[in-house]
Amino acid sequence: MQTIYEASILLVDDNPDLLVLVGDSLRTAGYTCIRTAATCAEARALFAAAAPELMILDINLPDGDGFTLLRQLHAKADVPALFLSARDADRLLGLGLGADDYLTKPFLMQELLLRVQRILQRAYRAELCRAAPPALELGDCQVDLADAAVYRPDGVTLPLTATERALLQKLADNRGHIVTYDALCEAVWGADYYGCENALNVHIRHLREKLEKNASRPQWLLTVRGIGYKLAGEAQR
Repeated sequence: MQTIYEASILLVDDNPDLLVLVGDSLRTAGYTCIRTAATCAEARALFAAAAPELMILDINLPDGDGFTLLRQLHAKADVPALFLSARDADRLLGLGLGADDYLTKPFLMQELLLRVQRILQRAYRAELCRAAPPALELGDCQVDLADAAVYRPDGVTLPLTATERALLQKLADNRGHIVTYDALCEAVWGADYYGCENALNVHIRHLREKLEKNASRPQWLLTVRGIGYKLAGEAQR
């Protein structure tokens, strides 16, 4: 993909007025490939025809819910996702399922556009700077930040989400040193990251499940209580 504005975006919401409003706003902002669906069935069909590079998902849909839909689609391809919902209480559940962001209705259209931009920038920074990030060795586990993939010693390959990759890149850049909660949040969500601490903890937990032999007793991605996190030092490959 040459620019983020050429990214294919799948927008799923059962409110036809919102579909038109968000779709038109994205096109006005410069995004050229917007597909819309009003049901889970329509979304699955569009996804099967061509996987998008970003999904914007409502939670309450006439034939299911956005959480189940995300699980189903992520089983086919690990595509960045942004949830839209009127229920702020569902934020942690959505993030816990691997969504990259969550926006509560009603929202400012400019805020939605900024969040879409940031997700896509994170997702494709590796392609824009392909040779920049080195591989990491975490014991028997190998991590290729350029390809956003974790290679486990049992032969299993686990993809990193855009948010997980951005977090791990920040930690790798400061390997052996503490990275504060604030610094990690700002690296992923930008300067206006207020309120993202819970989301950070959720994504760190998912990273540990991919990187550690025992996520409950991490050897590499360490918590420095009350300050932040640290990637344990070891020579990079």
